[in-house]
Amino acid sequence: MKLTLAALLLLACPAWAQEMVTVKPAVIIDTPTLRLGDIFAGAGARAEVVVGTSPAPGRRLVVEAAQLSALARMHGLTWRPLTAGERSIIERPGRPVPQDEVLELLRGDLLRLGMPAESELELPNFAAPVVPVAALLNLGLEGLVFDAAQGRFAATLVVMAEGMPSQRLRIAGRALATAPVVVAMRRLGLGDVIRPSDIRVTRLRADRVRPGAAETADQVVGQQLRRPMTEGLPVMTGDLGPPPVVAKNALVVMTLEAPGLSLTMQGRALADAPQGALLRVENLESHAVVEAQAIAPGRVRVAIGAVPVIR
Repeated sequence: MKLTLAALLLLACPAWAQEMVTVKPAVIIDTPTLRLGDIFAGAGARAEVVVGTSPAPGRRLVVEAAQLSALARMHGLTWRPLTAGERSIIERPGRPVPQDEVLELLRGDLLRLGMPAESELELPNFAAPVVPVAALLNLGLEGLVFDAAQGRFAATLVVMAEGMPSQRLRIAGRALATAPVVVAMRRLGLGDVIRPSDIRVTRLRADRVRPGAAETADQVVGQQLRRPMTEGLPVMTGDLGPPPVVAKNALVVMTLEAPGLSLTMQGRALADAPQGALLRVENLESHAVVEAQAIAPGRVRVAIGAVPVIR
């Protein structure tokens, strides 16, 4: 039986054939240790040999041609670089520790140290540690100190996750006082009467709340805007007023009451007026213009002895 060239080579150089390997140019790894098989394809029984530590989560390691050659020689692998630029890039995915989780951890401990419950926490220049993507995260605090007078705090954040050494990070920030404020949920136009669905009550840093900002829904619901409002901005009480119950040029019922006497007539309002406000009304029969008080939608009260006013 004739042997093929490939079979002859296998018989002549069995060890060389088994150990001929190629370099993996790009590797994604999710373990803390780096093995020979992570870098070289075809490493055979040597694939599980540990050659070092993996990059930190979220980082990468570049193994250049000279280092690859040294690894191959050290472990008896047959490999030669085709070019001086040949290399293997090893990346380890990671995810940043969410700042919200750190703030929640801080909040619980700071409340026990006397921080007001409605405070807003600020962590300037927070550099989120990176942990393995699928690792269970465990956070802790060491040496937390809190200056209630200044609202400043500092602590050591301990980050523990499977597949990486524990990390310790110094953090510092401030606990800021907040105040309730009513903000618009949508753009509101001039003259709009505010409904409950138009606003929400939230809390903002007290030093960012302008004097005169509404604090409760009762202050604004049912009130009319005297200027347009942008979504998300605080509602100012100075921009509100009671809505008119009588509209300019609308027909109204004019009532004149006295002991034993009640008269009604039809008139025309010459101005908008909220309930309780005074306005000029034209009597449609006499065309006299008198001052009246808006008492209900479409109704005004004329005082006894009201003197006609000049238009």
